[in-house]
Order: sequence, then structure tokens, then C-alpha cells
Amino acid sequence: MANDSLEKARKEINEIDKEMAELFVRRMHVAEAVAEYKASHGLPILDSEREKQVIERGAKSIQDKELRLYYTRFIKECMALSRDYQEEMTTTDENNVIRLCTDGGSYNITVLRGGIYRAGEFFNLNRRVLIVTDSGVPKEYAESVRSQCKEAKIVTVKEGEESKSIEVFGSLLSEMLDFGMTRSDCVVAVGGGVVGDLSGFAASSYMRGVDFYNIPTTLLSQVDSSIGGKTAVNLSGVKNIVGAFYQPRGVIIDTDLLSTLPKRHIANGMAEAIKMSLTSDGELFNLIENCDIEDNIDEIITRSLMIKKAVVEADEREGGVRKILNFGHTLGHGIEAAEMGSLYHGECVAIGMMAVCSKEVKERLIPVLKKASLPHSYDGDIEATLEYISHDKKRDGEKISVVFVDEIGSYRIEKTDVEDFCARVREEMKK
Repeated sequence: MANDSLEKARKEINEIDKEMAELFVRRMHVAEAVAEYKASHGLPILDSEREKQVIERGAKSIQDKELRLYYTRFIKECMALSRDYQEEMTTTDENNVIRLCTDGGSYNITVLRGGIYRAGEFFNLNRRVLIVTDSGVPKEYAESVRSQCKEAKIVTVKEGEESKSIEVFGSLLSEMLDFGMTRSDCVVAVGGGVVGDLSGFAASSYMRGVDFYNIPTTLLSQVDSSIGGKTAVNLSGVKNIVGAFYQPRGVIIDTDLLSTLPKRHIANGMAEAIKMSLTSDGELFNLIENCDIEDNIDEIITRSLMIKKAVVEADEREGGVRKILNFGHTLGHGIEAAEMGSLYHGECVAIGMMAVCSKEVKERLIPVLKKASLPHSYDGDIEATLEYISHDKKRDGEKISVVFVDEIGSYRIEKTDVEDFCARVREEMKK
């Protein structure tokens, strides 16, 4: 009898699931019609107040308190899917948009010259917006975003890695509180990787998470840190040790913003593009190797973003393949910590790659690094540098996962004894 009851229940669930599938299709078709209306009338996709009303109205009809909570979670997930679908429907130029989809959130990466001046088209700024920038970013960038917001406040932090601290993180949370921000409001980062990491982490923490948008203004952040959802601050000299995985709601890559950057900052970003080409795209490496970098910067950025998109979608929280993005970083982060800011992140990664490439790869890599104005050797204190590897958050006991490139366009990840890796670095740095 018990088995009969189970089969009966399963049959009933199957029938309900079929009805729910049909209702889901109907719901998404209606969402498409709503998206078309909003697009034609210049309305934002997100309407937090209406969503709240819909959830409350539906929940009132459910008497069971526990089931009411489950219903609320269910309908919120349906609404999130609906928003994602509507955003895809209202994409203005598919050739300029890369869609990144993860369990933590799906969003558009809009690659568009002059995109910062059209942020209101791609982001929902019809609410309170905290705009975070730094003292090294031209003021007009943040001001252009503010002009497109319903209500906005600009917070400018000091330029440099020292702003990625618990203290500055806390000050941003205080600014958000003083501004009267609610869960319906958002944060927009206008700056490089420091600003993106810092403000993304603040957005993830305030009221347990508010929407976050990113407008990276450096080549390094455009090709790498602006997407993927890794946000963090430093603590006690250890880089990115406190943070969260928190995907943005949208990203604008405006390559016109690179025109104000010094050449050294362009080189800094090229290190990450070269890194990704070495592990994942031999054709991109050939492009960088043989063509003018400045003339092809849009393609270099877009191809780099496509690599990172594929990696993040396959492994959002760095449990497997995402480790390839750390190529050159094991040693690079150690050099960065030891040098205390005298070398940029990309410069340290460039040096770090040299220790984990085959002889054949290095023969082609060194001329490319020179072409991009990046270093390929290190004359600093290697022992001091290697000391920082013991604090590497990717370390597992006495072993560490290291990415090696034996052939351009492919990689291997190996669990390596920390001491063996240090010995390899000492040997490679002598050459």
C-alpha cells in the first residue's frame, strides 16, 4: 500500500510539473511583451517596488507560514529569470554585448566606445546610486554617471592598493548608510581593479547585498577583474584575503576611457591579456605577437573577455578550471607583496609567468613582453618574495596548485610541493 501511495504521489507531481512548465512558457512570453513595452517607453527593466507588491500579494493567499516562505523564494527566482530574459530581449546591439551566465547571476558586458555616457541605457539608475571612484580617475567620468541617475552620491577614495583595506571598506558602508540606501538601491564602480574590488565587496555586504555595476577605466580591469564576481580587500599585507564572490548586474567596457592612461598602465593590463592567450587562445597570442597592440586593442579586450567568460561560467567559485586565471600569479602575487607597490600587478604577473613556462614558450613570450613594455626578469629579493607564498589562500597544506604552460594555447594544473615550487623559482630567476 505504501508503494501505491508513493507512485500516486509521483504521478501527481509529474502532472503538476507539466502544468508548471506550460505556465513557465506563458510567463516568459508575457515577460517578453513587457520587455518590448519598457524598451519602447524608456522604462528600466527592474521595478523593485512592483516586484515587492507582487510577492506580498501572492504570499497572502498561502495560509501555511512555512510554505509561504518557500513560495517567496520560488517567486523571487522566477522574477530573477524574467529580468534576465527581459534584459536579453532589450539588448540594443548584440555585436557589442557579451552575456555571462552563472548561478550567482547573469549579466551583460557591453563593449562600446562612449558607453559610459549611455550608462543609463544599460544600468537601472532610476534609484539611489553610490558611485565609487578614485583620485586618479578623471572626475568627469563619475560626473557623467551621476548625471544619468535619479539620485546619486560620489565617493572618491585615494588612488592605489592601500585603499583596498578593511578601513576604507567600512567607510564605504558608512557612506551607504548615511545616504539612506535600501536594498532597492545600487553601487556603481568607476575606476580600476581596486575600485571594482572594493565597491563590489561593499555592495555584497550592505544589507546582505545590493545591486552592483562596474565601469572599469583601466585596461587591467577591463580585460580581467571587472567580470567574474571576485570582490575583496587586503588584510595585514595579504592580498585579497577577505572578500566574497558577488556578480555584478552589468558591466560597461568603454575603450575610449583608456586614452587618458599612461603607457605603463596599458602595459599593466596587457599582461593579463597575454596571460589568457597563453593558456587558452593561441590565435590571440599570435595577434599580440604580430600586430600593433594599440590598433587592435578592442579585439584584444573582447577576446580576453570571452576567455574569462567561458572560464567563469564553467567554474564560478574557483573549484577547478578557473584556477587557470591564476597563471603567473603564484609568484606574481609574492613579488607584488614584496615590492610594496613599486611594481604594478601586471608587471609582477609578467615576471611570474616566466617561472611556469616551458623553454619553447619563453622563447616567444620574452619578445612579446618586451613589445608590451613588460619585464621578464626580477632582480629583487627572491627569498622575501617566496615567503609570501606561504600565505597564499590557494595553498593546501604543504602543496599549492600551480598552472604551467608547455605549449601556447594550452595549460596543465599541478599540485606542487611548496618547497619544490620555490626551488623551481630560484632556478628560473637565475637564468
